[in-house]
Amino acid sequence: MHASQGRSVGLGIALVSAFAFGGSGVAAKPLIEAGLDPLHVVWLRVTGAALVMLPLAWRHRSLLRRRPALLAGFGLFAVAGVQAFYFASISRIPVGVALLIEYFGPALVLLWVRFVQRRHVTRSAAVGVVLAVGGLACVVEVWSGLSFDPVGVLLGLGAACCQAFYFILADQGSGGADAPDPLGVIAYGLLVGAVVLTVIARPWGMDWSLLGGSADMSGTDVPAALLLGWVVLIATVLAYVTGVVSVRRLSPQVAGVVAFLEAVVATVLAWVLLREHLSTPQIIGGAVVLAGAFIAQSTTPAAQKPPAGPVAGGPGGARTADGATDAEVEAPMGAAVDGAVDVGSARETRLSAEGTAP
Repeated sequence: MHASQGRSVGLGIALVSAFAFGGSGVAAKPLIEAGLDPLHVVWLRVTGAALVMLPLAWRHRSLLRRRPALLAGFGLFAVAGVQAFYFASISRIPVGVALLIEYFGPALVLLWVRFVQRRHVTRSAAVGVVLAVGGLACVVEVWSGLSFDPVGVLLGLGAACCQAFYFILADQGSGGADAPDPLGVIAYGLLVGAVVLTVIARPWGMDWSLLGGSADMSGTDVPAALLLGWVVLIATVLAYVTGVVSVRRLSPQVAGVVAFLEAVVATVLAWVLLREHLSTPQIIGGAVVLAGAFIAQSTTPAAQKPPAGPVAGGPGGARTADGATDAEVEAPMGAAVDGAVDVGSARETRLSAEGTAP
């Protein structure tokens, strides 16, 4: 009963993360149309979130000594890497294609769990990923501009690898009493990401006066500062916090599939708030993504069979099948968090055609 409730809470947190990440494009698109460069919007997003999380970084400053590699990896891959590779890929291949390639990240997580960690991967999670990838292809209408560019595809795969690292790193080191607080990991990850993106985006050339004006959202003038506040506080701080917490409560592979909902959320919000057309294939694709996410998380730990051999048990070492239940194998790492989480998407949507990331 307790495990079932924990999964329900984890699923709810993952849905909050998907909605928070998915809403980034709707808020950022008017800023881009007002004249801000897409990379500058991304830099404002990550840097603003890093400043908000700065007090938490100071509070958890011991992480710099205890887990420097984890913090650097989260900042480089889960924050800066996803953004940089994604924007580089859409400069060479269609946005829909780049988005679909990036969302192979959850599939890469399954391969990591199965062949590197040598842990059991449920059939439901695998089927859910297949359905979600197919549904996402419909949501982004990948057939609308398919073209093959080897460099663009490789860059998209780089974004997928970074997205996979988001889920993997969010699940690292959460077992035991010495587990790093997820808020501290996110805070330092954003700081590292902000430094890296500063070099890439070169914000000193940005027109700062645009932030003092307004941006048009379907005929309504909205203060640019308000939209930026949404992108920073909701689409980044809340999204990353709930995302990391959901990974630790569910598992990287299940949370990764639920993250596919971000594209659906972005498309629906664009339809409602920006009056962008929602085609029949997109509606069908959204339903398939929902089905994939549901199937991936529907199997309870009790129904899963333990692996026949040793199973990685995290920092505590390996466990054998006769010494651990599958619930323990699939258990989230440290769910303790002081508050309520691009993993980090991680997340990019079809609206990223105009240049904003998850």
